[in-house]
Order: sequence, then structure tokens, then C-alpha cells
Amino acid sequence: MIRTLQILLVSALLASGAELFAAPAKRPNIVILVADDLGWNDVGYHGSDIRTPAIDRLAKSGVQLDRFYVCPICSPTRAGLLTGRYPHRFGLRDTVIPPWRKFGLNLSERTLPEVFAKAGYKRRACIGKWHLGHYKRAYHPIERGFTHFYGHYNGAIDYFTHLREGERDWHRNFEPSADAGYSTELLGDEAVRFIKDSPEGEPFLLYLPFNAPHGPLQAQRKHLDEYGYDEKAGTFKKKGAAKDDYGAEGQGNRKRQTFAAMVTAMDTQIGRILDTLGSEGLAENSIVLFFSDNGATLKIGGSNKPLPGAKHSVHEGGVRVPAIIRWPAGLTGSRKLDTLMGYIDVLPTLLGLAGGKAPGSGKPLDGVDLSGVLRGHAEASQRTFYLGQKAVISQQWKLIGGRLYKIDTDPTEKKDVGSENPAVLKHLSRELERFEKLAGKVKVAPYGSGRESFKAPADWRIEAGAGTEKK
Repeated sequence: MIRTLQILLVSALLASGAELFAAPAKRPNIVILVADDLGWNDVGYHGSDIRTPAIDRLAKSGVQLDRFYVCPICSPTRAGLLTGRYPHRFGLRDTVIPPWRKFGLNLSERTLPEVFAKAGYKRRACIGKWHLGHYKRAYHPIERGFTHFYGHYNGAIDYFTHLREGERDWHRNFEPSADAGYSTELLGDEAVRFIKDSPEGEPFLLYLPFNAPHGPLQAQRKHLDEYGYDEKAGTFKKKGAAKDDYGAEGQGNRKRQTFAAMVTAMDTQIGRILDTLGSEGLAENSIVLFFSDNGATLKIGGSNKPLPGAKHSVHEGGVRVPAIIRWPAGLTGSRKLDTLMGYIDVLPTLLGLAGGKAPGSGKPLDGVDLSGVLRGHAEASQRTFYLGQKAVISQQWKLIGGRLYKIDTDPTEKKDVGSENPAVLKHLSRELERFEKLAGKVKVAPYGSGRESFKAPADWRIEAGAGTEKK
């Protein structure tokens, strides 16, 4: 009996020591999936008529981020996502970076992949739509912290030809790529390849900003058929448009039908990515974050119902977007979180979840680390979040254009309650002034400025040596 007790005691001590000195848990893989112009009512789990089984699977098993906010247009959202800072600090807020613009994400800004490189993530891919500068090499994704790039520099490329301004905008790292196919599928192929090529035990960062379902409205026939495409009924395209005109290929009978087919095409690729994580044994310890860069554009078939507004506006439909995060090994899933959060919180929150150290120097982040809130270990602190266009929001309130809404109970912005809550109105007005004072002196020019005289470089190639000055 004594001998048995001694053995048990030694075993317990060894087990305790093993636990104390065990290697830290493996860092999670990070997968960030960003849709382009996907509206609140364009996903199945919000009751949409569009079929999104993969996104719905994420929503069912992950955490639905019910109060996730972005900018009303895409370049600013992408800039804030990658820096953790409000983009009007460095000139991005009111418009995107068009093909003819000699402007990009400020070179003095520290980026998410640069931060994760220091946290031990050796493989960091950007696969998809960049839209943060292409005029010089210093703006290129690989110069901004990524180790691999595949996709396009500009927005609104042709889904089949990959043309923008008459030149093919499709690249692998610094070189033009001749890969042919529907852009959404090509991005899915590359993402699957990247995941499968990952060395065992080495965490990776995958940032996949889709160009879908942003215009031009172009879908594959197989997905149009899912929504009742009738070849005899004709398409919505303008009469007289040639087949090879920009964006003319792949148009369905109706805009909403084509838009829905584009969303389903993107969802199919998201499903492939989720399945690959599963088949490679990576799903359990992979953080997958999905959201849209802004609300839907109504004129091309998107829907934000029941939220008011659309892309370009800071009403709820323009800035409150579908968002989900899933990490089976670290977060309790199958729930909805109504905590106010947004695009600038992505960098600090993912870093917090991954166990990385917050940057100890450099420019201060505007985003908040909400990893404790996601884990259920902490309560979210009260904060005011800047939306632009004379609008700020908090957990309970929204000030927009001088009107105050009790946004937690009135998401459709129907009743101005400013006169009933003068103290809140005064506080948020002061907060708005504070945020607007953060604006930098340099900002991107209006969208159309310089377009008339612009000619795109052949294959959208960025010549070696162009813009290689220090950041």
C-alpha cells in the first residue's frame, strides 16, 4: 500500500511539473476574409434570398459580430483594417484610390502583417484586391509586410478578362500573371494552395479580400442557373453593348439575380477554404474572421434591409456589416455578440487572441483589443467610434448629421431623441469634434481628378526601382 502511494505521489508530481513546464499552445493560423460591397441582407443567416451555405456555417459555429462597423467605402476600410488606425489620419476617408491616382497607404504606417511578422508569423499572404496604392513599388503588398501576393491592384476589374482601364490587372508577387479564369475562383484556388503548402506546425496569416460582389455585375453561368437564369429572356445590359465590352460578359436576366450568383460564387470559395482547413487538420486552431468592407450598393442588386442607407453613407446600411469570427480552440461558438466593434479593432484583437505582444512603439492604435470580450473574460469598456461624415456611434447611441438615435433599440434610425437627451447629444458632439481634429493635412484627391489624361501601364506592371525610397 505504501509503495503504491509513493508511485501515485511521484506520478502526480511529474504530471504537475509537466504541466508547469509544457510548451505554450501553438499560435493559431489567421484567416481574414473580406467581401466587397456585401450588404446586411445579402447573407443567408440574416434571412436573405441569396444562398450562402459556407458563410452560414461560419455563423452557426462561430461568433456573430452583430455590431461590427466599417467605413462606407472600401479603401479606407482596408487601410484601417491593416493599420488599426482611423484612415483620415493619413488622408483616406471620403473616396477610394482609383487607377489614375499617385497615392497610397502612407508609408510611415505600421501594418498588420508587419506586426504579425514580429509575432513569429513567417508566411503572410495577401490574396485578392489590394486597392491601397499601386503607383510605385513601395506601395506594393510585399513592401508592406506580406511575403506573398496574388491578385489585383485596382478595384472594379473585369471578372473574366481581369482588365481595368484597358490593361490586365492580375499579378503574382511583383510580376503580371497570365492565369485565366473567373477571378473569384482563381483567388479561392490560390488560397487553398497557400494553406496546403504551409509547413506543419508553422502558423500563417492569410488575408483574402475578395473583389466580389463589387461591380461590374458578372457571374458564371453555373451560378446564374442556380437563380433561374433564362437564356431566352436576355440580360439587363445596355442595348448595343459589344460582347467584349468591359464587364459585359456574365450578365444575367436581372441585376439581383447576377449579384446573388456572384455572392454564391464567393461563398463557394469560402467553403473550399473552410474545407481545406478541415482536411489539413488546421480548423481547430485557425481563427477565421469574415466581414464586408462596406454596405451594399442598391443600384447593382445588393440589399441592406432592414437597415437604412447604403454604400457611401454612414447610415447603418452603409457601415454596419455582416461579420463573424470562429476559432474552435479558443472561442465558444454558436452565439451572437452585440458589442460595438469594427475594422480598426481587427489588428489589436487578432494579436491579442494569438498571444502576441502589442507594439511597444510607433503610432498609437485607435483600435481596441477585444480579445477578452470575445473570450468572455472581460466586459467591453464604453467607447465612441468614429464613422466619418459627421457621425459617431457608441454602444447605445448614434449621432449623425446632428440627429441623435438610441441605436441599440432603433437600428433603423427612425426617431431623433436629441431633445430628450441633451447631455448625450452634447457629449457625442464633442467627441465628433475630437475625432475630426485627427485628420491629416494630406488626403487623396476626389475620385475623378486626373482621369481624362490617364493611360494605364502595360499589364499594370510596377517597374523595379520605382518608388523604392524608405518608408
